[in-house]
Order: sequence, then C-alpha cells, then structure tokens
Amino acid sequence: MQTETTKITKEELDKAVEVIGKIKNYYESKVVGQSYLGYALLISLMTNGHILLESVPGLAKTTAAKVMTEAVNGQFSRIQCTPDLLPSDIIGTQIFNMSTNTFEDKIGPVNANFVLLDEVNRSSAKTQSAMLEAMQEREVSIGGHTYQLPNPFVVIATQNPIEEEGTYVLSEAQLDRFLLKVKLVYPNAESEVEILNRIEADIFAKGYAVTELDDILFLQGLCQKVYMDSAIKKYIVDIVQASRMTRQILPPALSQYVEMGASTRAAIAFMEVAKAVALTNGRGYCIPEDVKAMRYSVLGHRIMLNFAAIADGVKEETIIDGIVGAVKTP
Repeated sequence: MQTETTKITKEELDKAVEVIGKIKNYYESKVVGQSYLGYALLISLMTNGHILLESVPGLAKTTAAKVMTEAVNGQFSRIQCTPDLLPSDIIGTQIFNMSTNTFEDKIGPVNANFVLLDEVNRSSAKTQSAMLEAMQEREVSIGGHTYQLPNPFVVIATQNPIEEEGTYVLSEAQLDRFLLKVKLVYPNAESEVEILNRIEADIFAKGYAVTELDDILFLQGLCQKVYMDSAIKKYIVDIVQASRMTRQILPPALSQYVEMGASTRAAIAFMEVAKAVALTNGRGYCIPEDVKAMRYSVLGHRIMLNFAAIADGVKEETIIDGIVGAVKTP
C-alpha cells in the first residue's frame, strides 16, 4: 500500500514528465518511423529491463539503441554475435601480465549501460547462456571474482527471424529474461522519404545528451513508487493464469495452438511495465489500460505456440487478444 512517505509528489511527477519528454523528443528527432521501438526502449530504461528486437536487417535497431544511449549520456557497447563467439568474448577473461607475472581480470564489453547483442541467435547456446548471469544477476564472474555491472544496465538483443542457416534458437529460459520483445515492421513510404531527407541533411550525425544517467536512476526509483491497487495486481495475475489454461477460456479454434503459458516473470513484467507506462502518461497510479498497453511485448515471447500455429499462420497477438479479452477488466 502506498503511504504518505512513498507517495509521489507533484514536483517529482513534473520532473519525471520533463525528463521523459526530453528523451522522447530527442529520439523522434533522430529516428523516423519506429516510434513504438523508442517507447519500448524508454520503458526498458525506466524499469532497468532487457529488450529483444526481432526484424529483418536495416530497420534502425542499432541506430535506435545508440540514440537512446546518447540521449542519457550512457556508455554503449555493441557485440556482433557469430557462431564462433566465445563466452569470454562477452563476459571477459583473465590475461597474463608479464611485468607482474600474475593473471589480471579483464571485463568484456558487457560492462556498459547499453549492451547491443546484434543477431543474438547466431551465437551458440553456450555463449547465450553466458549472458544469463549478467542479465539476471547484473554481475559477471571472472577467475573466481564477481564484478557488478553498471546501473542502468540494459541488454538490447536483436535477431533476424528470416535467417535459419548458422542460427541457434533462443531457449525459453533466456527468452523469459527479456522484459519486452518488439517485432519491427517496415516504415511507410512517407517515413522512408523523410529518412532520405535527413540522411541528405546529415541530421543523423552524432548528437548530444539531453539528460543524465542520474535522471534515469531517478525515474527508476519513481517507477517503484507508482501506486498499483490490489485490483490491478489481481488483474495482472488473472491474465497470466489465463495464459496457462487457454483450453478453459478460449474457443477450441484458438486454444489448440497454445503449447505453454507464461511464467511468473510475466506477472512481474506486467507490473513493472504498467508502472512505467503510467509515469509516461503523467500519472502516479496505474489503471487497467497501463497493463494492456504493452501486452504483446510482455506476453509475445512468453507464450509458446505449437507447430500447428506456425503452419496455419496464427500469430501470438491473436492468442494474446483472446486471453486478455477473456479476463474481466476491473
């Protein structure tokens, strides 16, 4: 329950709206045609959660990650995943120092505020699993020593759903570590013309910070103070529970496609995302619409569909709409 000591003040809310507005405006000035991607990255940043991006190449995934890093004056690291990439190439390793005749720990590129794992499904299962500790515990172990990763720490992983040769499917355990999954689509003709105009005018040149990491930590702390009524929490749990009993709540024509429902992490993700969404809307409390706002991104990678769904072209969004529609809104 929210008490007077934890209640968000008007000054805090005004500051949050100002910081969020600066980041949004900067993103829109740099990236064209991917507004939802920018919003999802902002939510991930506010909740200190990880995000998985799925699309064909060339849809501004890397650009968006760099722009968000620039906006908050953070440290950016890009890792190009390949089948021969080793866990030590990401996490780090021990290097022998000949001058001191000792081994020294060398932290890898994972030690950054924003870590872009480009084409994560091209790395082997062993390398993918090496990221689990970093993503979940926000620390890495090298030579028996544990190193804390910076805060904020957001992993932005990308994967190409078209390519199959030389790829490794992400395990359910690793998928569940991602707060959100976003599927990107091609921009419309008007947006593509604007992209060409901006490239010609060199608007995409390196930009500047509009806020600082301390402001992001402030937003993260404020998200935790956003009030969520017990009825909203029950609504979240009902949605997650419904995903596990689709045969009871969905028509047979839809329920036949669901292999597995969402885990408890989905409920946690719903709560964290809903609080961040409420804050972006200038509110210090949650409403049901905040829960529904990013339902595809929260549940899309946590509900497993069977091969029949793939064969019949049934999308996760259809199943999610059926699940959410079957649960009574408070």
